[in-house]
Amino acid sequence: MTSTHFVIIVAAGTGSRVGGAVPKQFRLLGGKPILMHTIGQFAKSQTRPMIIVVLSETMMNYWANLCEEFDFSIPHSVCLGGASRFQSVERGLQWIAQTGEIDDHTKIAVHDGARPLVTPTLIDELFESCQAGRPAVIPATQSTSSVRLGLAHNSQSVDRDQVWLIQTPQVFLGQKLIAAYQQQESSSFTDDASVFETQNKKLYLHPGDPSNIKITHESDIAIAQLLIARNI
Repeated sequence: MTSTHFVIIVAAGTGSRVGGAVPKQFRLLGGKPILMHTIGQFAKSQTRPMIIVVLSETMMNYWANLCEEFDFSIPHSVCLGGASRFQSVERGLQWIAQTGEIDDHTKIAVHDGARPLVTPTLIDELFESCQAGRPAVIPATQSTSSVRLGLAHNSQSVDRDQVWLIQTPQVFLGQKLIAAYQQQESSSFTDDASVFETQNKKLYLHPGDPSNIKITHESDIAIAQLLIARNI
């Protein structure tokens, strides 16, 4: 069956801020690796996109062994990542392009492997919202904290109602996202939306989920463990 929906789960990072010998996406959460929780949420969605996991070369065998150890059977493909997030997403897009299934209806999501609490409901909403008039749909939550912009010695307050905290998965019309990734990599690219907006200004912010946290620091693992224990 031809698929028109894909998700690239980026899991090639080292997770240095969390620390430890094992990258954060492979740390255990609720009795199984974080990355397995992440993949499982997409498999439970009604959209059921084709799942491509991008891994570093050093973790390919490690992941294969984890899948065997935990009897993990959710269908997914694996491709080799690059030296940066941009390059890893680029390689995921190349993998999709090689399937020959890219057309006007293709939608591609990009998601952080270390965001295991994304809900199937949010995934479905984002894919459904992405369309010709909204070629890029980005989940975001508004800041609840006071915000200042500038340097430690020179800053000014910012209206927090206009400050958005960006999440993933970010969903795009496939052809437009692939075209955006033809450009040269830049240090200003912090996520896929920032890559996309250099080519197309039509970005739509969709209400995100405060529980959709990214595991970045050790404390995040404890928070995620609590949320999973509460079945959130």
